[in-house]
Amino acid sequence: MNWYLSKIIFRIICGDGDHTPQFDEQLRLINADDEEEAFRKAMIIGEKEQDGFYNHEQKLVQWKFINVAELYKLSGLLDGAEVYSRIQETDDPDRYIEFTNRKAAHIQGNSTHKMLELL
Repeated sequence: MNWYLSKIIFRIICGDGDHTPQFDEQLRLINADDEEEAFRKAMIIGEKEQDGFYNHEQKLVQWKFINVAELYKLSGLLDGAEVYSRIQETDDPDRYIEFTNRKAAHIQGNSTHKMLELL
């Protein structure tokens, strides 16, 4: 069996969709014999995890599966290995840095924060 890193894309639609388009890019680990099986398993995850719920304004919020956008075979798990990189462009670099620092402070200071344990 091999490990693959897949990027599964969902579109988030609130109410009638009259808002800035939002997409959730999820990175998922997939254990499969080959790339074809890994892609198929990622597709099944995307389809199964489509969801909908009503928010506090009683508007339907939908997570619609779009597709599997990327699939990479991992040659091994190494401490510090890069598994994902994305270039973020912004008109306000100070705000982006401040937001990043607040997220890090929350992780460090929140005693209820737990790391995701992958089985």
